[in-house]
Amino acid sequence: MATFIIALHVISSIGLVGSIVAQSGKSAGLSGAIAGGAETFMGGKKKGLDDLLGKATVVFAVLFLLSALGLSLI
Repeated sequence: MATFIIALHVISSIGLVGSIVAQSGKSAGLSGAIAGGAETFMGGKKKGLDDLLGKATVVFAVLFLLSALGLSLI
């Protein structure tokens, strides 16, 4: 059981860091560098990507907190 929680903790931490880094900030961040001009040229779907990354961040944060709580109880 502890191995499963540790694996979940590692996966959620990597996912959390990745989803935060990929979000666009004041200078468009990594998501602007990945999609770049294609988003603005093809109709500006940046809002949808930012919403998806925001939801992914919340999911990874909840998984991270629950796995940290589980590890502290073991």
